[in-house]
Amino acid sequence: MTKHRTRTLAAACLLLATAGLAATGCSKSEGDDKAAAPSSSSDAAQQQVTESATAAADGCTLTAYGAQKLDLKNAVVGFSQSEKEDNPFRIAETQSIKDEAAKLGVKKLLTTDAQSQLPKQISDIQDMLNQGAQLLIVAPLNSDGLEPALQAAAAKHVPVITIDRKINATSCKDYVTFLGSDFVKQGQRAADAMIKATGGTGQVAILLGSSGNNVTTDRTKGFLDEIAAKAPGLKVVAQQTGDFTRDKGQQVMEQLIQSKPGITAVYAENDEMGLGAVTALKSAGKNPGKDVKIVSVDGTRNAVQAIVAGQYNAVIESNPRFGPLAFATAQKFYAGEPIPENVIISDRAYDESNAKDSVAGAF
Repeated sequence: MTKHRTRTLAAACLLLATAGLAATGCSKSEGDDKAAAPSSSSDAAQQQVTESATAAADGCTLTAYGAQKLDLKNAVVGFSQSEKEDNPFRIAETQSIKDEAAKLGVKKLLTTDAQSQLPKQISDIQDMLNQGAQLLIVAPLNSDGLEPALQAAAAKHVPVITIDRKINATSCKDYVTFLGSDFVKQGQRAADAMIKATGGTGQVAILLGSSGNNVTTDRTKGFLDEIAAKAPGLKVVAQQTGDFTRDKGQQVMEQLIQSKPGITAVYAENDEMGLGAVTALKSAGKNPGKDVKIVSVDGTRNAVQAIVAGQYNAVIESNPRFGPLAFATAQKFYAGEPIPENVIISDRAYDESNAKDSVAGAF
C-alpha cells in the first residue's frame, strides 16, 4: 500500500473512531474481502471503513463548504429516504439513522420517504429545509435529478451527506461526501461466487436493479467484467430490470423461465429480486439453489436463511446501517476536520459455509 493510500485509509478509519465504533476493518488489507462472521447482531451492525478516495488534507472542510459550526444536540437534522420501506434494506437503513440520532441526543430528526418517486424526494428535501433542517442525510433515488434539492440546500448553506448511492454532482459544493460500498467490487464478488456455484459454465440471467443510479450500473459492470475474464463458459443470456423489488423480480423470472428455459443461474442485483426469482422457480417446478443457482447482493435475513434452506447459493452484503458512520462523519465535519469525497465500507459475504451462523446478524 502506498503512503498516500495508507494516509487516506487512516483518515477514513478516524471517522468510525469518533462514534466509538470498532474499526477492526481498518487493520485488514484491501484485498481481504470476506470478514469473519460476527459473534452477535450488534457486531454485524458496525460498518467498517476500508478506503477513502481522497487524502485527508484534500477533503471537504466546514470553511470550504461555507457552512456554520453546529452542535448536533441543538440541531435539526433531515433524513431523506428514497424508496418504499417495504424493502428490508430501507427499513434497516432508516432505523439505523433514527437509532443513532436518538443515541446522540439530536434535538430533532425529520424523516421522509420518497416512495421511489424522484419529484417527491426533491420536494421532501425542500420541505425539510423549510422546516429548519441544518444538516441533510440523503439516500438518493437516482444519481441524477436531485439538482433542485441540492440547490435549495446550497442556498441555505446546509451540508448534505449522501449514503448508499452516489450522485453526479460536485463534492464540497453540492454535497460533502458519499458513504457507501464499492458497487463494482460487489458485482465482481457476486461473479466469483457464481463461478464457484456453477463451476464456471451455464446460462446466466441478470435481474437488474432500477435504472438511473450508479448501483445498478456498477454491480452490472463488475459482474460482467469478472465473468468475461474468469469464466467464458458462463454465458449471460438475459438482462432484465426488476427495479429492486420482489414482485417485479418474480414477474421477470416467470417470463424468463418461458423465454429462456435453458437458464441455469440467476444473478440478482438485490436480495428482494432474488427472493422473487426463488418463488417463480418453485412455482415452475424447479429447484432453486440446485437446478438454478442464485447469487444476489444485500444480506437480508430472508436471503441468508434461504442459503441455509438450500434454495440460494450466495449473498454479497451491502450494509445498510449508516447511522453511526453518517453522524460520526457529521461530527468530524462540524469539528472543522476535512472529510474525504468518498468513504468506502467493507461488506461481508454469505454462503453455505457461514450462513447458518450468520442469520442472526443479517438485517
